[in-house]
Amino acid sequence: MSPTEPQTISEAISTDHKSLDQYADNIRSSTTLEDKTKWRNQLTWALARHAISEELTMYPAMEKHLGEEGLQLTNTDREQHQAVKEDLYKLQSMSPSSSDFAPLLDRLMTDLHDHIKHESEEDMPRLEAKLSREESQALARSFERTKMFTPTRSHPSAPNRPYFENFAAMLAAPIDRFRDLLTAFPDKGDLPQKHRSML
Repeated sequence: MSPTEPQTISEAISTDHKSLDQYADNIRSSTTLEDKTKWRNQLTWALARHAISEELTMYPAMEKHLGEEGLQLTNTDREQHQAVKEDLYKLQSMSPSSSDFAPLLDRLMTDLHDHIKHESEEDMPRLEAKLSREESQALARSFERTKMFTPTRSHPSAPNRPYFENFAAMLAAPIDRFRDLLTAFPDKGDLPQKHRSML
């Protein structure tokens, strides 16, 4: 991919995964409670948006292009997302000073890495094989656009299937966005470029 060529869906999702790992590493390496809290908030914001955007854009594309196999793969993905969302729900309001915080962060990242492995080895190769580069780039643009309208916190009890999830997201997103105004985040200069303009 050239610097000016649009990302494919695999590239967009991989870029997000790298950012999520960096945010978790920043939580672990921060030396103050204030900085740990800011990076926890950033991880929550990015991971909640990422998961729902996958469910609203990539999973329907997999079901459409891969048929029954796509449906089976997305059912596995949704189960994996549910475990991540439940961990994130607990983490998003837990103080990093809690003795439960580090083990919960580790479990969250282990669950997330299990899901990332499934996506990179199973989902993405199969989906990309069915899409032209232009179709994959269009799906990546849709994935990125969708993140602008999704909730920014974990809501594990919300539906995780299109139409129902769309409705639940539309209800939760404005409340989450208002809460974001009152939440401390890392300085924009410490974030990847694509996340700077969204906060």
